[in-house]
Amino acid sequence: MADWEEGQQTLFGGREQPAPLADRLRPRDLSEFSGQQHLLGEGKILRRLIEQDQISSMIFWGPPGVGKTTLARIIANRTNASFINFSAVTSGIKEIKEVMARAEASRRLGERTILFVDEIHRFNKAQQDAFLPYVEKGSIILIGATTENPSFEINSALLSRCKVFVLNALSEDDLVSLLERALRDPNGFGGQDIAISPEILRAIAAFSNGDARMALNTLEMVILNSERNQERTVVKKETLEQCISKKSLLYDKKGEEHYNIISALHKSMRNSDVDAAIYWLARMLEAGEDPLYVARRLIRFASEDVGMADSRALEIAVAAYQACHFIGMPECSVHLTHAVTYLSLAPKSNALYTAYEAAKKDAVSMLAEPVPLHIRNGVTGLMRELHYGEGYEYAHDREEKVTAMECLPDSLRGRRYYMPAGHGSEARVLERMRQIEALKQKIREEEAGNYPEGEKKG
Repeated sequence: MADWEEGQQTLFGGREQPAPLADRLRPRDLSEFSGQQHLLGEGKILRRLIEQDQISSMIFWGPPGVGKTTLARIIANRTNASFINFSAVTSGIKEIKEVMARAEASRRLGERTILFVDEIHRFNKAQQDAFLPYVEKGSIILIGATTENPSFEINSALLSRCKVFVLNALSEDDLVSLLERALRDPNGFGGQDIAISPEILRAIAAFSNGDARMALNTLEMVILNSERNQERTVVKKETLEQCISKKSLLYDKKGEEHYNIISALHKSMRNSDVDAAIYWLARMLEAGEDPLYVARRLIRFASEDVGMADSRALEIAVAAYQACHFIGMPECSVHLTHAVTYLSLAPKSNALYTAYEAAKKDAVSMLAEPVPLHIRNGVTGLMRELHYGEGYEYAHDREEKVTAMECLPDSLRGRRYYMPAGHGSEARVLERMRQIEALKQKIREEEAGNYPEGEKKG
């Protein structure tokens, strides 16, 4: 049995528990680091900065388990700087000032300090501002790690003084290589006789969703729960299935990934890609998203992206919301799938959306445009004396149920907002609009005494 597995004798005669596999295999230099070749490959920008010892303050933005903390430690070791690990979860302004004082004292002695702040997005504005003067005068090299978009979560003043590097989720191949290293490395399972198939390693990699920590923790769990035959450990598929019976999906209902996935759903439906839309729907629901939230987004989509091309879309979306309200998850998943499928396959038109946006632009820039007198209600004698309602034309008095009366303010006369593209039912809408315009033009000509040849006013 390996030394790490037995553990060390403690003061009270027990065995000290070994560190988790992910900690034991934490890379010590760039040669052991997995992934991020777009930043750390030969000749790439971050690698050059590290090798040339030209590190400045930076933010590492990426999903969990891609090596943000490890990379900060490697940088500190490579640049011979003091490394302070700081948690945004447990530290306040008092702790920040204490650490800054130590860093400033070190700077006067010619020593550099790398301050690594994990989950920097959890600091409020005042806490983030406390770093600014020390970053500006070089007391510290700040390396912040965040899973959230820095544009939204980091103060602009601090963000402008840091270079942002985007770390990607590890590929399956990267994770398989990492798992194979764990089986060979003496700090992992090196020296032990472990029988594990390439298919199981790849299944662990796929399950881990780009997260190295999850991959190593899963491997460790699977091995420790596998059957031991004399000195050999045999990892079976059934053991893996028991250990990963419910996958933890990468989805934070309050974080950026929430908005990424709802965006993916919306854009898949807009592109009429029904299979992709159903997949993104399942990703949201299986991660615990509120089905009513999804249903509300579908209602919006029904008018924004389908609109008059198929007015039934709005009815379907509202019905799906009601179904979700009545019976909840998991039963309502099929109703949301019904709505998502209908919306994906429906003809598309954004004419309602563009119509409102164009009208809003005019409304905001021309807030004081008066309502034309002829369409105001003259409900009092004074109003009638001021010509309220004078010249109003009642559409139902005409056989065509249309008049040529202008209902927009004079400054907007002739403005067109709704311009249907003519897809689906909107083709009939477009034809109806043309008929209405033709009727109005005929009425204008009649009222002006300009009749088509051979016609007289009846």
